[in-house]
Amino acid sequence: MIGLFTPRYIKEGREMLHAARKMLCYKRDLLKPADVQRVEGDFTRLEEALRRRDRPAVEEMSHQIGSFFGERIPTPKNPELRENCEVFLVAIVIALGIRTFFLQPFTIPTGSMQPTLNGIQVVATQTLPPHPLVRAFEMACYGRSYFNIISKEEDTVLSMRDITRFRFFNYAEIQCLKQTFLVPASSRAVAEHFHIQLGMPLSAGQVVARGYADTGDHVFVNKVAYNFRAPHRGDVFVFNTANIQTEENKMNPGGPSQFYIKRLAGLPGDEMRIDPPKLFVNGALASGAAFARVMSGTRDQPHEGYRGYGNGPAYLTSPESVFPVPEKRYFALGDNSYNSADSRYWGTVPEENLVGCGLFVYWPFTKHWGLIH
Repeated sequence: MIGLFTPRYIKEGREMLHAARKMLCYKRDLLKPADVQRVEGDFTRLEEALRRRDRPAVEEMSHQIGSFFGERIPTPKNPELRENCEVFLVAIVIALGIRTFFLQPFTIPTGSMQPTLNGIQVVATQTLPPHPLVRAFEMACYGRSYFNIISKEEDTVLSMRDITRFRFFNYAEIQCLKQTFLVPASSRAVAEHFHIQLGMPLSAGQVVARGYADTGDHVFVNKVAYNFRAPHRGDVFVFNTANIQTEENKMNPGGPSQFYIKRLAGLPGDEMRIDPPKLFVNGALASGAAFARVMSGTRDQPHEGYRGYGNGPAYLTSPESVFPVPEKRYFALGDNSYNSADSRYWGTVPEENLVGCGLFVYWPFTKHWGLIH
């Protein structure tokens, strides 16, 4: 209430003094020592005038201080642009800091974690893609990309490979003699759902691929959790594949490691046994809602026999097999356990490979959106 009755010149003088002191701290290195001493003296005189409520002196010193900074530190060109650039750069630094030390975004590429997390899913259709507004809405909400690829002339399929554009968008590139097609899915999914084969002839007007692809779940990974607590059995956790004998590492020795996301099924010292679809840890049936859901095999999709990894598992090959988890190692299983390449195939995960635990599905906005369990 007292401020309501403060004279305007007093308020303006105080604001001038506060802003000028901040400016001096910010620009002190650009001013000569004599100029700094002079303006600090002006600050003192303005303070005294404010205490005396000497209006002419307050207005005179405020004008003098304003003129000083206007002469010594002129306003830069395009101040709005400079300010926006500073805000943008600060935002980038903060985002990089959060990603490096706290939360890391991660995309689920495969279906090995269904029904908990969805990977990229491809659906072949006979109907044409819907109206562009519908497509835009479904892309924003559900991460759904429609495609309708038609061969313009007679051609032959030469090769098919996975590529990445702009470090984010994944496609299957179908290379023909005369044409090249991009499908927003993996080459394996394209071959499986659209029956594309090397050497396959194409006729003019033939539909090469028509349907849609749903993006995999995008999750935030909590990178600091394991700095304050030990990993828990049942965690959905992310790790890198350095020094793990995955299929990718075997095909490309010395190449960059991948990031995998799996269910942490076994801790150091645990004894693992699998009698499909049951998981036993230390002689007892694995407990917890997540393991119960996985072993029931009824949510989202039925389990299917694993079709895509080598010549079968190397560990826990029979219901009688027991595997002791070594110290500082972790046993990882995919929730879609009949269709997952995991510790049964390439062994345990070293402690130093742990990145963090899955925290939150932030996109797309499907039933999986929210905390990961």
